[in-house]
Amino acid sequence: MSDILLGKGEHPVYLLPKYGNRHGLVAGATGTGKSVSLMVLAEGFSRLGVPVFLADVKGDLAGMSQAAGTPGDKLKARIDTIGIADWSPQANPVVFWDLYGKKGHPVRSTISEMGPTLLGRLLELNDTQEGVMQIAFKVADDNGLLLLDLADLRAMLSHVSANAKEISAKYGLVSPQSVGAIQRGLLKLEQDGAGDFYAEPALDLADFMRQDMNGRGVINILSAENLILKPRIYATFLLWMLSELFENLPEVGDLPQPKLVFFFDEAHLLFDDAPPALRERIEQVVRLIRSKGVGVYFISQLPDDVPDQVLGQLGNRIQHALRAFTPRDQKAVKTAAETFPPNPRFKVVDVITQLGVGEALVTTLQEGGVPLPVEKTLMAPPRCRIGTITDEERATVRSRSPVGAKYDTLVNRESAAERLAQRAQEQASESPPTPAKAGRGAPAPAPPAEQGGFGQTMKDWLFGTRRRQGAIEAMTKTTARTVGNQLGRQILRGILGGMSRSR
Repeated sequence: MSDILLGKGEHPVYLLPKYGNRHGLVAGATGTGKSVSLMVLAEGFSRLGVPVFLADVKGDLAGMSQAAGTPGDKLKARIDTIGIADWSPQANPVVFWDLYGKKGHPVRSTISEMGPTLLGRLLELNDTQEGVMQIAFKVADDNGLLLLDLADLRAMLSHVSANAKEISAKYGLVSPQSVGAIQRGLLKLEQDGAGDFYAEPALDLADFMRQDMNGRGVINILSAENLILKPRIYATFLLWMLSELFENLPEVGDLPQPKLVFFFDEAHLLFDDAPPALRERIEQVVRLIRSKGVGVYFISQLPDDVPDQVLGQLGNRIQHALRAFTPRDQKAVKTAAETFPPNPRFKVVDVITQLGVGEALVTTLQEGGVPLPVEKTLMAPPRCRIGTITDEERATVRSRSPVGAKYDTLVNRESAAERLAQRAQEQASESPPTPAKAGRGAPAPAPPAEQGGFGQTMKDWLFGTRRRQGAIEAMTKTTARTVGNQLGRQILRGILGGMSRSR
């Protein structure tokens, strides 16, 4: 059977692959089994040959790369109760990713691929500032300048600001205030670690859509333990990834099974910290990406952590236990109960707080897209390890990756920052500063000789200045006067001597 077995209530509960692209939600309080349900779904899609992407915000999903250990008595009892005849420990084909390149292959994109519109929305620029961003990208395109990283974009903005008069006349008004606002936004983005994200080689989403040699879909795990603490970078990545996916995948209509499935663990962190642009983009993607064969599943604690515009699009739901300790919790329980198709055998609002670990209320879309009446379900166990892995195990999995050679080496091509710096250097060397013409009252240009320090002092002492005679001139005059006086006295003595002798 190709259906994904989720567990067993009064009857076995399945998720039909043909409705896997109708999206879904896994919710429940901490420690109730959400991560295990996520693993069951991801494994099920992988066995069908469907590639999977998921964000691991706690580090406990990495165990999907390892086979489960020998089942204990409790696990055997659960397997027998559900009726899984072919259960056996099994590792999954996993590729690890990490925006920082530490726990997986680096995930990168370029400024050009992000585009001015998405960057403008990400930085929450106003219309005027976004217009300046558009101009910077246009000037770069017209001049053949590549915008790859943040340094390129900064250099381009500085170039636009320095040549604002000429650029404004051709492309539209560029104000220093708008450029400054964009630069400040980029600085904040870089402080959050975006410098590691904007680089080459850029991620090709086709590398997410792989199968292993046995025909199983590859499970792509993004290490997000640190990334989730920097929501702006997390939002940047998701915004770019979902936009690229939405824009590049062709329309395929309804397929027998999805082409790709995304799981966003701890979705409440995503929506709570995401800028409005990301929320808008996610809502758009969830509404329209079904026809491109992609399923999106959110994992969070409370159903109302997901915006109503998104929640209404989620046809497959797994609800683990909720705790009604506070007024907000009680409201959340009531809201969650109202979102499920009723079952005459029990009241959802009562059962939802009494579920044990590994139990859930499940509804999936059945034939014709009709939702299954909510079923209290004992969830099936995954066949992989539940929990973290060692550094050695992670390194082994990474060494077997088919895409490691493509992404592990950073590529630094000549781009806008280098080209603009080279251009400025050439202009400076070709156009040396011209000395100013000395006018009336203007100081004369300094001679090319040494013009400062001890040398200048000696020169002034020897040759003098405009206001003071030098030592050589003074000595000349003194010598002349001395020679003149002596000669004069000799002549005078001669004359006087002759006069006395004549007497």
